[in-house]
Amino acid sequence: MQKIHFIGIGGTSMSGIAEIVKNMGYEVSGSDRSKSKLTQHLEDTGIKVCYGHHPEMVLDADIIVYTAAIPKEDPERLEGEKQKKKMYERKEFLGKLMLFYQHRLCVSGTHGKSSTTGFLVHIFLEAKKEPTIQIGAILPKIKGTSYVGQKEFLILEACEYVDSFLQFHPTGAIITNIDNDHLDYFHDLKHIQESFQKYTTLIPENGVLIKNNDDINSKEIGKNCKAKLITIGIQNQADYQAVNIVKQENGCYSFTIIENEKPLLNISLHVIGYHQIYNALCAFALAYQYISDKEIIKMGIENYQGIERRFEYIGELNQVKVYDDYAHHPTEIKTTYETSLEISHHQTWAIFEPHTYSRTKEHLEEFAHILAKFDHIIISTIYGAREVNTFDVSEAMLVEKIKEENPHVIYLETYDKIINYIKENVKKNDMVITIGAGPIRKVSEQLTKKES
Repeated sequence: MQKIHFIGIGGTSMSGIAEIVKNMGYEVSGSDRSKSKLTQHLEDTGIKVCYGHHPEMVLDADIIVYTAAIPKEDPERLEGEKQKKKMYERKEFLGKLMLFYQHRLCVSGTHGKSSTTGFLVHIFLEAKKEPTIQIGAILPKIKGTSYVGQKEFLILEACEYVDSFLQFHPTGAIITNIDNDHLDYFHDLKHIQESFQKYTTLIPENGVLIKNNDDINSKEIGKNCKAKLITIGIQNQADYQAVNIVKQENGCYSFTIIENEKPLLNISLHVIGYHQIYNALCAFALAYQYISDKEIIKMGIENYQGIERRFEYIGELNQVKVYDDYAHHPTEIKTTYETSLEISHHQTWAIFEPHTYSRTKEHLEEFAHILAKFDHIIISTIYGAREVNTFDVSEAMLVEKIKEENPHVIYLETYDKIINYIKENVKKNDMVITIGAGPIRKVSEQLTKKES
């Protein structure tokens, strides 16, 4: 039995890959900086996980997999090179793993990947296709980020960061939209579009590409693609369009999907927000290429009730509803703000933790403009993630920009200070939203935690 060792096994993608290969019959071990829900889950499945640096763990490994965040000087990477082990960066290994599956359905795009993948997963599980799944957020339906199914279908959230998806082998692909992001790697929007263009050429002639016709940045995408091109949209003509859109009392939307102006399906969503119509349309368009029963697709879409950290209701604090959202780009925060308007409340309190210095600097004006729309704004310390601050940007700069449009903004450097400030200042029927891709969720969890 071959042994595979994962450096950084606690990552969302890495933990899923580790579970998949374990179920394929490999012996698996891994290391990570600290314990988490994901590493605990892996340990519960019988995978040995150690915390900190453990170069001795690579000695009996046949293959070593590491994430892009693991530096070259990492002790386990150095030991692996010294021992002349087979070593793969995560995206390369995942690309090789994909080839075990007949249909490889990948969801890409700057925004909406996880939610669209969630819709797609629900449809295929409803159709009893037993797909193997890897998604970038915890999906309640599978109680995690991965699910080991059969080898006919692989459903994968495929990220464009550092051109990861160019190592993949999609047979069916969704591109939700394209926006200016990850500018610590990409030079500009044109560079991002070129990357997506290359990605579409990976889809074989007998494959399929789903594209959003309402997204202006995706207009030229797919022109060199050999696969069948299918479009979705609301405003613009598309193969599958949403019409008769009605907002329900709960903030969710119902609509009709039409094909060539003929009604195909009536859908009533159970997730809040207008943007979810696009996500559902994308999932429908791809699923319909493999599942002919429209009623099963309808049931899958309507049974989807969201994923963790996407405008997720966390609980209440003295009749104040508290939500958490993964948004970390101005376009995503705009969606968060618009979604908040779908729910009855008094005043909004946005607690924003900027994610990476490069993104904060690049989009400073846009962040300030959209955050200023909330009634009250608290800025938390910038979460550097993989970066150090060589970008000449600070929390104070963002606060001052917001003040140009809304004076009700403050910077608080610790979670404890934020929690105390919220408890002292919110009023009945207000809404609190923690926003960011870092650990800011801890604030919403503490705010709603029941006193023992």
